[in-house]
Amino acid sequence: MIPVAANDVAFSIHAVLLTAITLFQNAIYERGSQKVSKVSIGIVSVAWLVAAVCFFIALPNNSWLWLLSVFNTIQVVMTTIKYIPQAVMNFLRKSTDGFSIGNILLDFSGGIANYGQMVVQSTDQDSWVNFYGNIAKVLLSLVSVFFDIIFIIQHYVLYRGKKSSKLEITTEQEDQIREHLVRNSDQSSPENV
Repeated sequence: MIPVAANDVAFSIHAVLLTAITLFQNAIYERGSQKVSKVSIGIVSVAWLVAAVCFFIALPNNSWLWLLSVFNTIQVVMTTIKYIPQAVMNFLRKSTDGFSIGNILLDFSGGIANYGQMVVQSTDQDSWVNFYGNIAKVLLSLVSVFFDIIFIIQHYVLYRGKKSSKLEITTEQEDQIREHLVRNSDQSSPENV
């Protein structure tokens, strides 16, 4: 039996809620010229298609544990895919300028705490089923910690203090950006009415 603790369920609910909020923000806020790439749409479509097909395979057989295992595999694969573009972009630019390392440090500490929790539970229960019984949880933490270490090395060691030449802007451009971001409260904005 796969060990599922209350904190694992709480973590999942928390992740779904925050992802929903992020998706909502993506829908309502101005994105400028940014758009979702065709590759991303393709990857997400394949993931949803696989999930749907597996759901309809599991439905007549009541193979819910197998379905959860498939969903866990999709989660690990998607987590691996989501980190790769940032690591490659940092490498190609030879810079982490504009990259927020704060979330990476939080993610890293969460991954390490996750391993610590599994070790403490395994020691307390005198069984290592927390590790081999929930491979997806172990792999998810392993992938996250692996990429977090890459980002930390890129930010603090390899490209420390290096600014990307593509991101350099003039003082005039910076003033224009600031003007759009910070408006005087006396000015009314017709597009927000």
